[in-house]
Amino acid sequence: MSERGALRTRLEALGREVAKFGAVGAFGLLVNMAVFNLVRHTTDLQVVRASVLATFVAILFNYVGFRYWTYRDRDKTGRTRELALFLLFSAAGAVIETGVLYLATYGFGWNTPVQSNVFKIVGIGIATLFRFWSYRTWVFKALPAKEAVLNAERFLEQRRPAEERVTPDPVRN
Repeated sequence: MSERGALRTRLEALGREVAKFGAVGAFGLLVNMAVFNLVRHTTDLQVVRASVLATFVAILFNYVGFRYWTYRDRDKTGRTRELALFLLFSAAGAVIETGVLYLATYGFGWNTPVQSNVFKIVGIGIATLFRFWSYRTWVFKALPAKEAVLNAERFLEQRRPAEERVTPDPVRN
């Protein structure tokens, strides 16, 4: 494969990863905002505390989506390590997300429901960039190149129409 073809393949794979990450993240955003607004309007919990609770619920939701859909082809050994790193980086993302809301609420006094929702979404956006980088770099590690190529070949073979599949010759193999 040429360098240009290899680059194109890597960019396509990155595009699929970003799309899957975004889809899980979009559902996580809905969960986060729904829990945030539900808690904010049905309890006396302060804005930032409601945000932390909502973020925690969304983190649990997102782990399942990332592990079993976005990064299902990644290394599955060391689940305890993976979960510990996921929670660590998720907590760092939560600090970023909540920090933006905290600054808007207590630093600038922007505390109306609309302002709280806007700054919560801004915080989520900034934290999402950090989470994407950290999850793909540290949490859901890519498989070694040889194993990744074998997985890609199996994937492509499964999608090939039956009449085009190559049956191995038992004499040669």
